[in-house]
Amino acid sequence: MLDRPVTAVRQLHYPFTAVVGLDNLKLALILNAISPRTGGVLIRGEKGTAKSTIVRALAALLPPVAVVPGCRFSCDPAAPDPECPDGPHGPEPAASVRPARLAELPVGASEDRLIGSLDLERALTEGVKAFDPGLLAAAHRGVLYVDEVNLLHDHLVDLLLDAAALGTCYVERDAVSVRHAARFLLVGTMNPEEGELRPQLLDRFGLTVEVTASRDPAERAEVVRRRLSFEDDPERFAALWTGEEQALAARIAEARGRLRGVVLSDGSLRQIATVCAAFGVDGMRADLITAHAAVAHAAWRGRTEVTAEDIREAVRLALPHRRRRDPFDAPGLDESELDDLLGDSGPDHDPDRDPEQDPDPDPGPGPGPGRDPGAGRDGEQGRDQGSNGEAQGTAQGAGDGQESGNGLVPPAARQPTAQAGEPYRVRPLAVPGLGAGSPGRRSRARTSYGRVSGSRVPVGRLTSPHLTATLQAAAPYQRERGRNGPGLIVRPGDLREAVREGREGNLVLFVVDASGSMAARRRMGAVKGAVLSLLLDAYQRRDKIGLVTFRGAGAELVLPPTSSVEAGAARMRLLPTGGRTPLAAGLRRAAEVVRVERLRDPSRRPLLVVVTDGRATSGTDADVHRAAMLLRDVAAVVVDCETGPVRLGLAVRLAERLGGEAVRLDRLAAGGLRDLVRERKKAA
Repeated sequence: MLDRPVTAVRQLHYPFTAVVGLDNLKLALILNAISPRTGGVLIRGEKGTAKSTIVRALAALLPPVAVVPGCRFSCDPAAPDPECPDGPHGPEPAASVRPARLAELPVGASEDRLIGSLDLERALTEGVKAFDPGLLAAAHRGVLYVDEVNLLHDHLVDLLLDAAALGTCYVERDAVSVRHAARFLLVGTMNPEEGELRPQLLDRFGLTVEVTASRDPAERAEVVRRRLSFEDDPERFAALWTGEEQALAARIAEARGRLRGVVLSDGSLRQIATVCAAFGVDGMRADLITAHAAVAHAAWRGRTEVTAEDIREAVRLALPHRRRRDPFDAPGLDESELDDLLGDSGPDHDPDRDPEQDPDPDPGPGPGPGRDPGAGRDGEQGRDQGSNGEAQGTAQGAGDGQESGNGLVPPAARQPTAQAGEPYRVRPLAVPGLGAGSPGRRSRARTSYGRVSGSRVPVGRLTSPHLTATLQAAAPYQRERGRNGPGLIVRPGDLREAVREGREGNLVLFVVDASGSMAARRRMGAVKGAVLSLLLDAYQRRDKIGLVTFRGAGAELVLPPTSSVEAGAARMRLLPTGGRTPLAAGLRRAAEVVRVERLRDPSRRPLLVVVTDGRATSGTDADVHRAAMLLRDVAAVVVDCETGPVRLGLAVRLAERLGGEAVRLDRLAAGGLRDLVRERKKAA
């Protein structure tokens, strides 16, 4: 086993049909391969569930494409793009055939890597339009795969989804612009534990599938058996599945040819509209995607007209992620309600159907080599179970009874908890100064996009020219450069690039007092509602969040810094209260978290949010002062939870020690500031 041919593993992809289970995911990918208008697939699931494996195997099943030889943009010889940057190609250009491509977009890719770039220096100094195509051009008429799409910068996701919707990529650099065709099958994968996509971005993916690892020991054993066989001899393993792969590829090609002949009747269209309206999805994209998916499913099943079964399968994949009403809501779909809306207890089923005319919907290989006959679809909300070709991982949730040392809160049944209040819109909180962290919506930062705030001499390649500053730099030297006519002579030394200012996301570290004093007078419900409101604000502003709580004998890191705001909300709702108030321990733990995160991500600036009444019943005042000094260089906000007619002002004093500001709990809401201004005016 130690002498496995590692290089061969890198050259060959695991066969699509060899993947155990995951039938919903296979179906979603195949529907998109049949009809790219379906809008792509978003695969949500825990780590180690073959998300990447099955996507990389998909490209081998797609029909080969005819291209114009030498065209970097894969123009179709039958209908070449008249505006292709490598054109014009003429009315009847030569043709060559190549396999469909799979282009992979890494999380750390730049905008130029995605959409391509112009050599702006040559354009300004030599008047030459030189364009270097990006991944969107490479993916044209193929597959574009984005692993961990939820971690991709928002502006890149916007560019990506706009290109997918329009079928065209636009590259604009001031006065120079280039466009080219970019039609591809978009597949994104994500682990919800690492953070969610914004709802408007979720809506741009046509279909979604929730993938979880199988809990069936026999199926898990079959997964490992096949993977070990593939690692030992990839070529032999792939050869065993060649027949199944070819049969599936042929069936996809046949369905593509059948697609235009499928009829979507008015009755079926009304059913789709009724279902989408009943489930309360926003806009009309859900109706369109469901219609395209239903037509593709009918073609896949060999039918010439869309049936209720086709609509049901399309709805199961197209609607769950569009039903979110709150960022903390998980995608889902009530299938019994779907059956009622379709006027049937389940999909159409005719026991006397001809299998040749209506083949089995399972896109898997059937009883092929090593096939597990028990593997199949679980049939709930586009959710799959299976784990293939990758190490198995187990998702952890809040309140599962694990030890708190693992960052999980003990279940509410074991310790007293308070009901959280309803979230609300909070006043804006930001880190002072100008940062340079990850794109977001909280604090001011220098970014590669946003409004122009100045210019500078470029360091390295010029990517964003400041034309006015460039011309101003070149103007004084025109006479000595021998300019005789209109226009300016621009030299490389005259070039200036734009300095842009946008917004960044921060690390918002919550330090929450969960002691007995906070539980008094039922304050903890209001505190939890406030923290949930701040978490919602962090979600909207694309922050990372962390949660430290202190009570009893010390402090613990309940939630390590993560992009999953949902995980923070789950921990907060189950947070127990009681005991003494070790405020100094909470601050020291927060300082340690900040120190470690600065080593991991130096550009992301932290924002400390301490939620407490300021009472420290464990430790001395000197301990609190020393702990606060460890955080003096961190932007801090203290949410003052003290209530009652007599206030000690301890939270305000803590804010002064931290060098931050204090905000009363009842003034945290966005409207609270207006109320405070009105009160001060009345007092004056």
